[in-house]
Amino acid sequence: MTASAPECVALAEGLREVRARTGLSLVALAERTAYSKSSWERYLNGKKPVPRQAVEALCATAREPAGRLLALWELADAEWSGRARHSRPAVPPRPGPVSPPEATVGAVATAANAATAATVATAGDVGGVTGAPGRARPWRLLTVGVGAAAVAAVAVAAAPSVLGPGAGHPTSLASPVLDPAPGCRGKTCEGKDPGPMSCALPGRVESLGPQRRTRTGAGVEIRYSGVCAAAWGRIWHAEVGDAIEVSAPGSRPRRVAVRNTADTGAYRFTMMVGGADRTGLRLCFIPADGTGRECFDY
Repeated sequence: MTASAPECVALAEGLREVRARTGLSLVALAERTAYSKSSWERYLNGKKPVPRQAVEALCATAREPAGRLLALWELADAEWSGRARHSRPAVPPRPGPVSPPEATVGAVATAANAATAATVATAGDVGGVTGAPGRARPWRLLTVGVGAAAVAAVAVAAAPSVLGPGAGHPTSLASPVLDPAPGCRGKTCEGKDPGPMSCALPGRVESLGPQRRTRTGAGVEIRYSGVCAAAWGRIWHAEVGDAIEVSAPGSRPRRVAVRNTADTGAYRFTMMVGGADRTGLRLCFIPADGTGRECFDY
């Protein structure tokens, strides 16, 4: 197993990003999947090969399309199994002229984004996304997923700029290059989940104002994505039955409740309210007993 290979490092980074967006601890993640806490610790830190089913389970838990991570998994699996080493030539070709870093990175970005966009566009309803026109046929999903993995493989192989000087150790893989395009913007985000719409990816979301603490001890805040021009509410450390509601002028309020004890140890998010104007947003906390509603204006 070559856990330090760039492909394996990229997969581990991608898994950690998706797990962070679920807001789940390793214990909670183990409870919701068929894999133990210790297994998830090894998968997320690149210490152990990750089963394809574990990647799919994590994406299903995060309620987002699995195309990008499965493309990375295909590359990492080729390293784990040794297929990648056997397919490399015994004598490396003589190096040609070095391309400018900007051109190389641009080519990687174009190829990887094209692969991801094709996967996400075909995925349609995967991960609970609604509003897409129908469901893609399984064979079509498989074809596009394999195609995305192939394009991503070419992109990684053609990117010497991601390797540091000397023995070729990876520096940092530009994972944002693989991020899919936002699935909505402004009013088209109304009532949609920020995760599957790719609005909540790192670098695309921020907290509006300080995090608030309610009288019961629950934490609440409004999250905002400038890329999607949409906002949503987030609650944590809450009790079963607690709820939050986010609203904006001209938009229907969106609410989410803490449904069970598993939810008390995780973040819960509302659906989105769309609009480029950040002013006029309001977040209200509704405790389980229905009394003492607390609202915060932004």
